[in-house]
Amino acid sequence: MTDWMCEVPTGERVSKVLAVIGPNGSGKTALLKPVAFLGWFIAQSFQSSPEAAIPVTPHFAATDQPSEFECELDFDGKVWRYVLRCNQQRVIHEALYQKRERFSYVFVRDWDEATSSYIVKQQDFGLAPQEARKVRPNASLIATAAQYGVPLAQRMAAPYVVTNVNVFGRLPMDNGLLMAAADHFSRSVGQHTHMERLLAGWDLGLSGITLEQVPAPTQDDPNRKVWMPFGKHKNKSSEFVLPFWAESSGTQSAFVLLSRLLPALELGGLAVIDEFENDLHPHMLEPILELFANPATNPHNAQILFTCHAVEVLNLIHKSQVMLVQKNPECESMACRLDAVSGVRNDDNFYAKYMAGAYGAVPEF
Repeated sequence: MTDWMCEVPTGERVSKVLAVIGPNGSGKTALLKPVAFLGWFIAQSFQSSPEAAIPVTPHFAATDQPSEFECELDFDGKVWRYVLRCNQQRVIHEALYQKRERFSYVFVRDWDEATSSYIVKQQDFGLAPQEARKVRPNASLIATAAQYGVPLAQRMAAPYVVTNVNVFGRLPMDNGLLMAAADHFSRSVGQHTHMERLLAGWDLGLSGITLEQVPAPTQDDPNRKVWMPFGKHKNKSSEFVLPFWAESSGTQSAFVLLSRLLPALELGGLAVIDEFENDLHPHMLEPILELFANPATNPHNAQILFTCHAVEVLNLIHKSQVMLVQKNPECESMACRLDAVSGVRNDDNFYAKYMAGAYGAVPEF
């Protein structure tokens, strides 16, 4: 497998993969939710209705406290820091910083209880001050500024984060996801061709996938149509077609998964995937991850962050690319990278040692 590391324009070496591993109920999905939430909030929160609550859930031990988020990212060849503090009712503090010699603010937005309004400071961000003060309490300043044509905000609000996680957890597989994936591939001929080639080459019994619009009338729209996928199969003498709901659950999962991974690979974004191996054979993990490892299929250094119960993945990646999650006796989720565990060597059989309980983060019976 090719190198999992890459050098970004800022000169830093970053990983293209991070696997989150631990027992059921340890908090693996909870580790992904903040990343998925920030991807949505920064890019799409302006699309929410003005009355909608911000989809955050405070910890049960601190229900009266705001939720706090902070992330650093490489973007436009520079390092940025984004900070958010909010509750379900409003943004309390939001800030974007750019690293020059040190981090300096691009904007800072604070809720002022005394005046029931926002105080906004900007440095070369570009949103008119009167519009900045009117940004809705449940929307990001970046998502809002993108609607006003602010160039930096428009670039940051592009769909760089793709995920199967929302505030409730992993989206369950159903016909709605199949139709959404089919709709995506109907609008991207290149990704459709790539998806078809991959699925046909992964020994799923498919010779190809065709997309068709089928009637799906509703009371409000009797002429409504939706895109549906159909699998093509060949034997020695003929070819026949099956609707995708008749395909195996693994084939359906691979189809939907690629509708998320291929956009990230094409744009150079971040794929946040819960239960990456859901319904997939363990042997499929390596060829799917290879899409991110190989510069030919990942020319823009897209990254994937995923949870996984198929711990065979430990033999595919480096110890610095594994995050172990488990709960302590106080019912608090604790996470640490495998390379922070004392005594772990690069030439260890990570799979065997993990299964033997040497690293923790395994079920206890």
